[in-house]
Amino acid sequence: MLADQQIILDRLAEGVREMDEDLTLEASHEALDNHVDALTAINQGLVVGMNQAGSLYEQEEYFVPELLLCSDAMYTGLDILSPHIQRTSAEDKHKVVIGVVEGDTHDIGKNLVKLMLEVADFEIYDLGRDVPPADFISKVKEVGADIVCLSTLMSTTMDRMVDVIELLKKEGLREKVLVMIGGGPISQAFADRIGADAYSENAIAAVADAKRLIALKKVAV
Repeated sequence: MLADQQIILDRLAEGVREMDEDLTLEASHEALDNHVDALTAINQGLVVGMNQAGSLYEQEEYFVPELLLCSDAMYTGLDILSPHIQRTSAEDKHKVVIGVVEGDTHDIGKNLVKLMLEVADFEIYDLGRDVPPADFISKVKEVGADIVCLSTLMSTTMDRMVDVIELLKKEGLREKVLVMIGGGPISQAFADRIGADAYSENAIAAVADAKRLIALKKVAV
């Protein structure tokens, strides 16, 4: 990696971590002007900064207001960089319904997963945040989704994921739809316990998991 590129990536991370929208905006334009790949700038700049902010939150140096300002800075960068991502193309796009479960309004992680899946040429139906279980089922039926992605940042709303899976079973859809889950309090053990098909630790892992599950589904058909 060129030294200049690393400097730009570090500035992107610093802009997000330090809640500095002006710095993030300036560094995003620098990335484009210096031909830094947009996806690299996002993953190794903006996302790194957001992860650093998350670590400061865990250390109780940052609190929710600081995290929100960090996310504002991150979205400033995403607005500049996202249109320049080199996207793959496929004849048949696999459909993904994604949303934050009912009771939770934290959607930073969900939005990153959505962006990465869009880049990987999945067809995304974003239900937003605080989504009732029945809304996931309705959208899965409406679009014939291959995957439903459920996110939450709060331990108090983890069981809403269970509600979605149980509704999929009740409607006879569970064998047709793959379920991926993620978020701060989520773990592989929780995914195994509730019968989800995959737990994704981050947005990049979510793309790999989605491709892996789709490939396995095709083999099984």
